[in-house]
Amino acid sequence: MKSKIKVLGSQVLSSVDVNPVTNTVTLLEDEVSLDDLQIDNPITGTVFGTLLNYKGELESLGDAVYDQPYGSPPIAPVLYIKPANTYNRYGGSIPMPEGLTKLTIGAALGLVIGKQAIAVDEKNALTYVAGYTIVNDTSVPHDSVYRPAVQHRARDGFCSIGPWIINRHEVQNPDDLTIRVFINEKLQQENSTSNLIRPIARLLADVTEFMTLSPGDVLLVGVPENAPLAQIGDKIRIEIEGIGSLENFVVDGKETKWRDLL
Repeated sequence: MKSKIKVLGSQVLSSVDVNPVTNTVTLLEDEVSLDDLQIDNPITGTVFGTLLNYKGELESLGDAVYDQPYGSPPIAPVLYIKPANTYNRYGGSIPMPEGLTKLTIGAALGLVIGKQAIAVDEKNALTYVAGYTIVNDTSVPHDSVYRPAVQHRARDGFCSIGPWIINRHEVQNPDDLTIRVFINEKLQQENSTSNLIRPIARLLADVTEFMTLSPGDVLLVGVPENAPLAQIGDKIRIEIEGIGSLENFVVDGKETKWRDLL
């Protein structure tokens, strides 16, 4: 499949052929495992997350969506930002903050924007997508969806991205991709983008109705309900059908400085 990767230390994306099943890159006619390469996250813009876009996630709130301060389910996309300090890469270590023992693993399909998107029409919304990537939208476990969860979602290393960007034309139907999360090789979660409340084109149209997305930005379609928890020492693997696998490890944050993990 045609894709783009960023070599660690480089500021530019390189076009390569990859195999999302074996997680390998073709270099000089040889298939090379990602474990034998040093690659950076392939993102050049801002990462925007979306809350409550899986049917099961919204249903799990029950009648709480009618409580104050809102009084009804959301009528527009609920967004948040993963700032640059959170960006992590394939094979990178996710630091467990001091005083915590569990982290929520948020498996998300990332839409990488290819051209400036302003008030796009749902019918041609996918033409604004350059490709797709995998994101581990890590967070500190929390219950509130009513206040900006900056201290829960914006910790250092809490947004692993990669391993590459699969070109849009390589993915036949992004609204029907199986997503799986493995912790220490044990399947802990399985869902599908077919369960999105706002399918991808609709989500792009609704978001760009009130904000501009720029080339290189990434819009996460959402995290499925019942996101698994991980602890220090765990190996995390997120698989998205047709995109590949993203692997990371959880380490003790108080023993290693975050920048030393990059």
